[in-house]
Amino acid sequence: MSAPYGEDKRYVIGVIGDIPALLTFWQMFKDKANDTALREIGIVAVTLPDGGTLPDSEEASGERIPTYGGYREMLDKHPEINLVIESTGRPALVQELRAGLPVGVTLVERNAASFFINLLASDKIWVACKLDLMHTQNMLKTIIDQMDQEILFLDKRGVVVGMNKTVLDRLGLPKKSILGRSYCEIFTGTDEPECGYEKDPFGHTMLSGGPAETVTSEVNGEGRVRYFRVYTSPIFDEDGTINHVVAIRRDITQRTSMEHRLQQAEKLASIGELSTYMAHEIRNPLFTISGFANSLMRAEGLDDKAREKLGIILDESKRLDEILKSLLNFTRPTEAQVAELDLNELVKATMDVMRLPCENQGVAATVDLDETVARVHANPDLIKQCLINLVKNSLEAMAGGGRLLVTTTMTRDYVVLSVEDTGHGIPLDIREKVFSPFFSTKGKGAGLGLAQTQKILDEIGGDVDLVSREGAGTKITLFLPPILAVPDAVADSPVSE
Repeated sequence: MSAPYGEDKRYVIGVIGDIPALLTFWQMFKDKANDTALREIGIVAVTLPDGGTLPDSEEASGERIPTYGGYREMLDKHPEINLVIESTGRPALVQELRAGLPVGVTLVERNAASFFINLLASDKIWVACKLDLMHTQNMLKTIIDQMDQEILFLDKRGVVVGMNKTVLDRLGLPKKSILGRSYCEIFTGTDEPECGYEKDPFGHTMLSGGPAETVTSEVNGEGRVRYFRVYTSPIFDEDGTINHVVAIRRDITQRTSMEHRLQQAEKLASIGELSTYMAHEIRNPLFTISGFANSLMRAEGLDDKAREKLGIILDESKRLDEILKSLLNFTRPTEAQVAELDLNELVKATMDVMRLPCENQGVAATVDLDETVARVHANPDLIKQCLINLVKNSLEAMAGGGRLLVTTTMTRDYVVLSVEDTGHGIPLDIREKVFSPFFSTKGKGAGLGLAQTQKILDEIGGDVDLVSREGAGTKITLFLPPILAVPDAVADSPVSE
């Protein structure tokens, strides 16, 4: 048994003491020693000068530790022992050991032994704290990695110093390639915030010392838009100075889709209710006026002037009734079927058709398409109709020739289609009327071109913008809602739910 101890233990120990003292020491050692210490220290034998046997004296291997009546017998049987612990504290025994132990054997007296045992206890506490800290760290890491939100840990410059597994899974990159990059590059795909440092959530957090948030968007590989809300929160030192910032990005695409649909449904419902109420209130007295006018027309003895006036009343009543019918038709939702639309392809096809009229009129038409724009949710025929109306309006404004520019691009919320000309522009006094139904400056047509364009964009959740300067040209921009990256079942679900 002695050879293994001599080979793999720094200290090969023999313990000397009476049973009461040795039991106290033994219990202390069993309670406070840890695995690391046991690998370094090995007790191979015990001496009981007063006789007896040490109960439960089994070492880690499970073998019974032998006991002897004198320390000399113990040393003879175990020559590998290089350290002796004296646990009784008896002066005579200590003096004898000092004089009788071989030169290569170190004596550790009772007080010194207690000191080293306490050191072992401190080491055990440190190891326990370390294990507890590692357990807590692993638990927190597991929780953070399993969260759906993307989490970045940033330094005071906005540089990534850590992230959760969700970020790694989305990017498909190793952790080392993300560390040291700007959080804007990870969360928005840009090197710097689009809105400037002061309005950027990280910048706001660094300036105010409080949490901040914003909404961003991106186009995925399928041409669909995803919306994200980015939150930043500061982490302070003990002196109250920000040393790190936590940035969290949450996908809000599905919620944004439902909000857009709900807002659009409420808007259309309000317009429909208003138009129905107006038509009802106007048609009732109009029906009465027409009825009385018809009765008077059939009356005998009516002179020609009165009959002429009654005819005017009937004609104007019919015209007013037609206007009411047009208004009701205009406010009713378009029944045309919508679908996923590649706006760039539609613009190319439409401008191929309109290129000849442009050339015949001496207009240089240029098409500038952004190939990264998302697909849009609209009816192709209606959007084509809108584009043709806008191009025709531009050609009519450039009777002597000019330049026409048709572009597509992408903002955070919309896919943008712009038609810009160098025509005579729109006078300021009628600029706000051009989108009104039945308004026209051409003396022909129903005056529903731009009004119908506005209606079509309203129904799909888009918008129309007009910029014009007299003598310098006009630019009309259509904002079309992109296809969001949500399942079709969610996108098609009723808004009321």
